[in-house]
Amino acid sequence: MNEPVYSSVFRKEFQDLVELKRALGFTYETEAHAFQRIDAFFNENHLSDKCITKELCSTWCRKKSYESVANQAGRISTMRVFCRYLNDMGYPAYTPPRGITRRPAKYDAHIYTDDELKKFFAEVDKSQSVPDECPYRGDIMPVFFRILYTSGMRVSELRLARIRDFNFNEGYLTVHEAKNHKDRIVPVHPLLIDRCSWLKEKIHSASADDEYFFMIRRGHPMPLVNVYRNFRRYLEKAGISHTGHGPRVHDFRYTYCVNLLRKWTDEGKDLLVYLPYMRTILGHEGFEETAYYLKLTAERFPYIKECLKSSFPDLIKEAVIDEHEFY
Repeated sequence: MNEPVYSSVFRKEFQDLVELKRALGFTYETEAHAFQRIDAFFNENHLSDKCITKELCSTWCRKKSYESVANQAGRISTMRVFCRYLNDMGYPAYTPPRGITRRPAKYDAHIYTDDELKKFFAEVDKSQSVPDECPYRGDIMPVFFRILYTSGMRVSELRLARIRDFNFNEGYLTVHEAKNHKDRIVPVHPLLIDRCSWLKEKIHSASADDEYFFMIRRGHPMPLVNVYRNFRRYLEKAGISHTGHGPRVHDFRYTYCVNLLRKWTDEGKDLLVYLPYMRTILGHEGFEETAYYLKLTAERFPYIKECLKSSFPDLIKEAVIDEHEFY
């Protein structure tokens, strides 16, 4: 990703903030590029003084006709961070308050049934490659979606994986610089490791170790839009209804966790011992994030609710979904 260049009256302050955040250990790539939009906004409004008025800030925060509430909230948050920094540096800057955007309705995670999974993967296995557009789709998609479901990985953690991240001998995948800026090791089922080895020989015989494993073409990983369009097509062919809000690709992660918790409970495993393992595999920073999956499991399988409540009564009641971890 190319380094952003700023040109407004606050160009030095944008750069200084990015460098400060990186010095504190944050990668700050997405945020640095988000600042470019604010920088362009300042130029469009001919800002010449190092001062952000309430009127100017309100113009930036106003919802655009084509954007979602979540995207609007993201823009406002980026401006809020920058204005707070300016205030700390002694510049007058109106800081947008919280609560400007309307909170979207809570999404109810879709837990795929065994029958839905069977039908979905039957359609995935029918994938065909398109030489000029998607030359590897027929080979990649059956492996990609199976690892996604059986590992609980986030979509972009898998689609951005490189050849060097796979350990074919030990049977795991290393996720680098994931959420919370941490690396972690994710076990991959032996049968899927075999499929990955086969895939490596078929499409990566001449690839360097830093090539994207699930590439759409040489040097390019599958973009999110490509994953999502294929996902929607597989859903439709499998006869799985889509409401416009879900099911989502990310729901494979939820389904993996719920099914794993159900398996452990049925086997009489002590969840106090096994939950830290799940937290590590999922890449969660704290136990509260993992607790949401306890809540989902208790809601969908009442017969194990009492077992879960006896170990985690408060967490099951209070846990909430993290809507910012999707991709």
